[in-house]
Amino acid sequence: MIKSIMVPIDFSDYSKGALRYAAQFAKQFNSKIYLIYVVEPMIYPADFSMGQVAIPSSDIDLTTRAEEELNKLASEIGNDLVVETIIKTGKPFVEINETAGEKGIDLIIIATHGHTGVEHLLFGSTAEKVVRKAPCPVLTLREPIKGFQFKN
Repeated sequence: MIKSIMVPIDFSDYSKGALRYAAQFAKQFNSKIYLIYVVEPMIYPADFSMGQVAIPSSDIDLTTRAEEELNKLASEIGNDLVVETIIKTGKPFVEINETAGEKGIDLIIIATHGHTGVEHLLFGSTAEKVVRKAPCPVLTLREPIKGFQFKN
């Protein structure tokens, strides 16, 4: 039984499409949706002796905007679904997997952005790291999704 579905959101069209897909899943199984957004701390070089220092005011602004956008997305997918929004700060794949474990999530539905070549070698993929370390099954979506039309 799939009672809880987590959908990581980065506000890209890919992740919004994954949310719409997850909403259909949630309706079929009468599941609760957890929308999670992870703010990566902004780090700026202070000087060579002190290393790097995080600038918290920027993080607060990002968190406030993210909260507004998550609430907007939650309202757009329909009133017949139970949706909880979560904002974390840290490495996205770590926070997604830790939160999934803490909340007892049954399924993660995540979009892939399809990075290839050098970009993939340098940065890897959040979706790939989530799949490798998740405490539950993960459904990855890459556009176009067969049999599913994204509606904007």
